[in-house]
Amino acid sequence: MTYSKEEIFNKVEEITSRLDELEEVERFKALESRLNDNQKVKDLIDQIKKLQKQAVNLQAYGKVEAVKQVDAQIDAIQAEIDAIPIVDEFKSSQVIVNDILQSLISNIDEEVKTKFNTID
Repeated sequence: MTYSKEEIFNKVEEITSRLDELEEVERFKALESRLNDNQKVKDLIDQIKKLQKQAVNLQAYGKVEAVKQVDAQIDAIQAEIDAIPIVDEFKSSQVIVNDILQSLISNIDEEVKTKFNTID
C-alpha cells in the first residue's frame, strides 16, 4: 500500500491533534500558561538576561573575577526560580511530555525501519 505525501502529513496532523488531547499535554500547556503569566518569574528571568549581557561584556574585556561574580548572581537567581513551586511542576510536566514524544518518535522510527526491511 502506498501513501501520498499529503496522506502522510494528514496522519501527522491527526496524531498531533490527538497528542494535544492527552491529559499530560493539557496539563503541560496549563502550567506553561500559568508560568508565562507569573510576574515574579518574568522579573527574575529579565534579571538573568541583563546579567548574562553584563557577563558577556565583562568577558570581552577580560574581567575574569567580575564574570565569576556575575555568574554567581545568575546561579542564585536561577536557584530562586527553581524554588518556585510552579516552576518545579512545569519542569516535571515537561519531562513527562518529552518522554511521551520520545516514545512516539522511537515507535515511528522502529515501524519505518521494519517496513523498509521487509521491502528488501
